[in-house]
Amino acid sequence: MIRTLKRTPFGVQVLIGLVLGVVLGAIARSMGGTSEDPNWLTTTLSTIGSIFVTLLRTLVPPLVVLAVVTSIANLRQVTDAARLAWQTLLWFAVTALISVGIGIALGIATDPGDRTSVAATAAEEPSSTGSWLDFLQGIVPGNVFGLGASTSVDVADGAATASTSLSFNVLQLLVISIALGVAILKVGEKAEPVLTVARSALAIVQTVLWWVIRLAPLGTVGLLGRAVASYGWDALSPLAVFVVDVYVGLALVLFVLYPVLLRAHGLSVRRFFAGVWPATQLAFVSRSSIGTLPVTQRVTEEELGVPRSYASFAVPLGATTKMDGCAAIYPALSAIFVAGFFDVDLSITDYLLIAFVSVVGSAATAGLTGATVMLTLTLSTLGLPLAGVGLLLAIDPILDMGRTAVNVTGQALVPTIVAKREGILDLARFGSRRRVEEAIAEPAAV
Repeated sequence: MIRTLKRTPFGVQVLIGLVLGVVLGAIARSMGGTSEDPNWLTTTLSTIGSIFVTLLRTLVPPLVVLAVVTSIANLRQVTDAARLAWQTLLWFAVTALISVGIGIALGIATDPGDRTSVAATAAEEPSSTGSWLDFLQGIVPGNVFGLGASTSVDVADGAATASTSLSFNVLQLLVISIALGVAILKVGEKAEPVLTVARSALAIVQTVLWWVIRLAPLGTVGLLGRAVASYGWDALSPLAVFVVDVYVGLALVLFVLYPVLLRAHGLSVRRFFAGVWPATQLAFVSRSSIGTLPVTQRVTEEELGVPRSYASFAVPLGATTKMDGCAAIYPALSAIFVAGFFDVDLSITDYLLIAFVSVVGSAATAGLTGATVMLTLTLSTLGLPLAGVGLLLAIDPILDMGRTAVNVTGQALVPTIVAKREGILDLARFGSRRRVEEAIAEPAAV
């Protein structure tokens, strides 16, 4: 059986994982249980999915630092890197602006806030919010490792227990890595030993990374199974119009806007989606752009033909600031929903503010996580009740799957377009019919 599995194409293995995840998730849901006391199958699926995402996230810090440092050092021309960076940010903004326009148009046409049966008692303010000061806090490293610490205190039976957890900020890691790469360029020959070590370490990290990626079919079973078992579709009916709006908007961006941009640059739509599929499907089930980052970077380089010297900068930057789903379509539709629910009329100025926040605000929340933070930034900018966020929390995990899939696809799209415009895209690799399993089995060059 193991031999048969090895001979099965990797893409087919992932599809099998998707089907098994839905089936096992439905079985787990039918077995009953609650979020506080889940049944054994739900717990098993959740554990498998969590372990897989944790393994991916563990490899993100060394991958980002080593890949960016070696790539900038390999460029040897900082001016070229600066031009590519500005082109990347420009196309991030262009696609975000069009995406938010789609979201606003859908919201105005359907008025989801007036077409809902959700109770007003569900309104409650979120525990975390976003602000424009978060941009500076998110981009300036607090330490050389880009680490942040949070402490929580639980009080039970009269006794208090405190726990501290560490997390990394990818945007801060990117800033640190760029600084190190530029410093290596400036130092020159004396820095060659450091650069040699970095290249060797990168090769090792990439090898370990693709051992983990080989587990993607199993991780897919756990992640999708947990989603079906935990959330189901019961919460959708009171907010059916809003849910349909979100997914229609995501579909328009994914299957209309992105193909139009690809065709406008003379690129094959079919080849792009075939190449980016591993990252898109993993983003859908994992709901994590950061967790999917290693896969996104790999397919952008190996399947789409974007040079590693550029992809290792653009893809991590996109994973923190390029969010057409979470930071454009979703907050636009949500703001219109909240305004309609609380009978607040939006003016032309308000719609322009929504567009501004969607294009610029994603950078302001780069140090934080989740679309909820981006939504609170939009609502507070418009002066809408933050309690409206509570109306949408029940269905957020279901929406987040589609949002993250669009986010990650866009994070691979922009580097591909910019590389094509700058004449550095490997068209032979982009147009090839290489299979996903061949790209995974093939050792990465440094």
